[in-house]
Amino acid sequence: MNFYFHPEAEQELLQAVSYYESCRPGLGIEFADEVYQAIKRIITFPDSYASFSTNTRRCILNRFPYGLLYANQKKDEKIIILAVMNLHLKPDRWENRNQ
Repeated sequence: MNFYFHPEAEQELLQAVSYYESCRPGLGIEFADEVYQAIKRIITFPDSYASFSTNTRRCILNRFPYGLLYANQKKDEKIIILAVMNLHLKPDRWENRNQ
């Protein structure tokens, strides 16, 4: 199964990496690694995470206050990462993100 980032999710990832790197050198890389570890878990068990809406699920990261909002396109065997969600922000800000 393949995955790809929605353009806005990719921007959120880059912004979060930059923020954490500014907090402590190397922390941004640790954050990015945690994101990719979560993606591996999603690919292995795509239906095991909590439903966020009708067509989306959310996987919470282990070390950081973030979640990955994703859609499983079973027909195309693709995972779309719709958002790299800062869990301290309003969750409804991602509701209208196009797949």
